Amino acid sequence: MPASGPGSSIRDPDLRDRLYELLEHDHLPLSVGSRFVRMVVIVIFADVLATILASVPHLDARFGPTFTAVKVMAILVFGFEYVARLWSVAGHTPRQVSAARDRFDYAFSALGIIDLCAFLPAALVLAFGDHATLAMLSVLPFLKLVRYSPAMRSLLAAIQAERRTLVGCIVILIGAVLLFASLLYAVERDVQPDKFGTIPDAMWWAIVTLGTVGYGDVVPVTSLGKAISVFTIVGGLAMIALPVAIISNAFADEVKRRDFVVTWGMLARVPLFSHLSASEIADIMRLLRARTIEADEILVRRGDVASSMYFITAGEVEIELPAQCVRLADGTFFGEIALLHRTKRSGTVKALRKTRLLVLDAQDFHALIARMPALAAHVKTTAKARMADTGDLAIAELSQAEHDDQLGG
Repeated sequence: MPASGPGSSIRDPDLRDRLYELLEHDHLPLSVGSRFVRMVVIVIFADVLATILASVPHLDARFGPTFTAVKVMAILVFGFEYVARLWSVAGHTPRQVSAARDRFDYAFSALGIIDLCAFLPAALVLAFGDHATLAMLSVLPFLKLVRYSPAMRSLLAAIQAERRTLVGCIVILIGAVLLFASLLYAVERDVQPDKFGTIPDAMWWAIVTLGTVGYGDVVPVTSLGKAISVFTIVGGLAMIALPVAIISNAFADEVKRRDFVVTWGMLARVPLFSHLSASEIADIMRLLRARTIEADEILVRRGDVASSMYFITAGEVEIELPAQCVRLADGTFFGEIALLHRTKRSGTVKALRKTRLLVLDAQDFHALIARMPALAAHVKTTAKARMADTGDLAIAELSQAEHDDQLGG
């Protein structure tokens, strides 16, 4: 039962929901969630750097207590984050069977295991003071970046999607190793019994050669053995190129899918497009381009020719009009009046904080409303509704349009 006082009980489901949103979804610029993510990333790099530097004897002798303090801080931060995620995940999984089941699923998920391994092994090793083992575990916190890095998540998703193909490449590689190792064993075993006396010995040469490493510690000396090496080297190039091409293509496709989903989600937040069908939204997506502006950056200036319409997907801007200032935030849009009447900007638009925008150029805007009558009607209806609000940008833009028309006449 939710707490009735000004504070919130730890059993308050609203508190749990807010914590889950903060950890999983509240990553907009300047939000609490984005600050938390930034802090965790900084702690990850500080932890890994401290572990690396601690392996240098003279640095460890001088700054050992500092490195230990950084490691303890990282363990506490990662441990708190893991407990918070474990507690708040209840009720937020697709199946929603029970709170215990939701927490069990998180604990044994890939990300849950990474979150646990980021602090638990290091805490145990630190308690016993084994610096060598601690250094070996330094890579585990780095894996937490998978959660916060879209690129790393896309790469893992690409590998997951092509896992069967990659397994096939490994099978082919093993077959090639066995084939060339057996051939060279048959040719070189009597000439170099210490290096090619057994197939496992020859497999070392085959692996090094197919991997295009070529250490040179084991090489054939007979003419036939050298001829086999030529085919092995060429085959090695193909063995390396095949999985690289598969992963790179899958990674590119995954990035495209991620960008598509992100843009779709951004469009879904804009009320102007809420009534459109999926095919119409997909058509609009091809015309929009994303843009991010920093705090206090000027987007457009008063008197500029209206060349674009803007949709705010995250952030806030201020429009300085001759007689007033208008603030617009997430889900709003501006600039359609100036585009409809082909006039100049009536105000200067400045970002109050880091803001993400979707931009629709004037040429695309007119082409879009020409082939989408429903959207054109919706834009005009929305514009008329905005004109009824004296605090909006629309009146100033229409006044500017009428002024320009009079000058033109």
